[in-house]
Amino acid sequence: MTNISLRPEIPWAVEAAQDKQAVDITVLKLAGVGAFVEYFLLCSGHSQPQIQAIGEAIEERLKNHGIRLEHREGKPGAEWVLLDYGDFVAHIFSERARQYYDLERLWRTAERIDLPAPTRPPERRSEAAGESHRSKT
Repeated sequence: MTNISLRPEIPWAVEAAQDKQAVDITVLKLAGVGAFVEYFLLCSGHSQPQIQAIGEAIEERLKNHGIRLEHREGKPGAEWVLLDYGDFVAHIFSERARQYYDLERLWRTAERIDLPAPTRPPERRSEAAGESHRSKT
């Protein structure tokens, strides 16, 4: 495992997933192992609503940075959401689907990228919506 310099959209996507409490976040560098993309971002959610929220958060964060989503797979209620950004693909799984498809094993020759832990606490809903907070007295 290594910590290398990544294109900025990868850390942005990771931060968005962390903000929604995604678990087991892994980045695989697939360049040079015969893959059709440079990177996979893999993460899991504990429920179908959380899986959808993680996917929406990644989409929104990257859209805010001008990164265009090329294709999305996974309907509401799906156990696997795929976000295709051309050079990298984000996979958001239920824990069961992640074990079943086991992309880490399939791409075991890929380099795993170490990512720093979140540097800030996850956004609260009111902060994400841009609302101000009032202290209770």
